[in-house]
Amino acid sequence: MSIFNFFSSKRKLRAAKNNAPQMIYGYEQDGVLLKDTRIGSTTAFIGKEGLTLEDNIFIGQFLFIEATNGVHIEEGCQMASFTAIISHSSHISIRLYGDQYRKSKDLVGYKKGSVRIGKYSFVGPHVTIMPNTDIGKGSIIAAYSMVKGTFPDFSIISGNPATVIGDTRELDEPYLSEHPELRMNYENWTKK
Repeated sequence: MSIFNFFSSKRKLRAAKNNAPQMIYGYEQDGVLLKDTRIGSTTAFIGKEGLTLEDNIFIGQFLFIEATNGVHIEEGCQMASFTAIISHSSHISIRLYGDQYRKSKDLVGYKKGSVRIGKYSFVGPHVTIMPNTDIGKGSIIAAYSMVKGTFPDFSIISGNPATVIGDTRELDEPYLSEHPELRMNYENWTKK
């Protein structure tokens, strides 16, 4: 390898490294710093004015969060990469209107509504959360799930369409029994 190729390769490697996805620590919302929130640099937000985040949230890389009709993500939630959270969808109306879609108002089949993800919930990779969805606290959403509707606290949610397949309290109990020193921390947020 020539000296030119060696340094050229080093420059390309350094440039690629500098453009690699990063975690951004802290998020400012309405003049308040959410210091324990971490958001991947490749996450895209649309309709940020409709987005409400609480603190201590982890949002991974390559998420698409469209919040024009309201998205509220509560304290302690974690979201894995390649997830979409959307507050509107034209998946029906686009077919009904065809080439008249962009020229029409009050579209039939156009879905819009808010999304809420309850505190200390986990959203797996490649999940799609549709408009008009309310996910209870302490829930887990399995990878590749299509989620729409209302789900109670402590739900284990999976599938397309997603359904409740279990309860996270049953999943957590063996850990709490083995580590009783964690029970007070757990009850501090589960009892509220």
